[in-house]
Amino acid sequence: MARRKYVVGNWKMNGLSAALADAQAIFAGAEDHSAVDVAICPPFTLVGAMVAAAPGSAVGGQDCHSATSGAFTGSVAAPMLADIGASLVIVGHSERREGFSESDADVRAKAEAGLTAGLSVILCVGEPRAVRESGGAIDYVLAQIAGSVPESFDAHRLAIAYEPIWAIGTGLVPTVVDVAAMHGAIRRALAARFGGAAEDMRILYGGSVNGDNAAELLDAGDVDGALVGGASLTAAKFMPIVAAAAALG
Repeated sequence: MARRKYVVGNWKMNGLSAALADAQAIFAGAEDHSAVDVAICPPFTLVGAMVAAAPGSAVGGQDCHSATSGAFTGSVAAPMLADIGASLVIVGHSERREGFSESDADVRAKAEAGLTAGLSVILCVGEPRAVRESGGAIDYVLAQIAGSVPESFDAHRLAIAYEPIWAIGTGLVPTVVDVAAMHGAIRRALAARFGGAAEDMRILYGGSVNGDNAAELLDAGDVDGALVGGASLTAAKFMPIVAAAAALG
């Protein structure tokens, strides 16, 4: 079945108020590619301001707590994101899994919290380089899928992002054959567990995506879009990725 391409910018810990102009330029440019869903996840400090600066655009958070409220200093709850106009949230990014020791159970709880709050969720999975080199990448990622994906969800509001850890921000990119093999394995695992709902879920690729390699990566089997880091910070770098997605329909 045809799934709309989905291109999401993860600004990570980058962006002051002046960067809102870049977001406005990105969303304005995205209007010329209406067949592609485009979103930006800025740091928490810019979510509300970006929603106000680009009304009607898809703006999200980069993480959320699994609880709806409580004594969790420094954390942000999914209902808080929804309250300021966010429409999506990223959970399980490798920088959270590795840097903050988040387990599959933690990621699953956050995904459930995001969905319950009415947000769309992008759930990240991916293997470290040693696992890739040992030949165990697919088993590793499918174990993350098994442990992180909630039992109940709206398939149109949950996307999986495959981001090999060794490719994030390094300039290293897996081959198109490897990307297609991983995405196909993820799709089959989801279908075995959830049946037909798996066909509606979008599986994104992330890891050193840029304007030069986007067309090739996005055309790989079962790749429904991209989760983009550094290349999403400016319209000049991000829009060629969106255009590549649009060209593929």
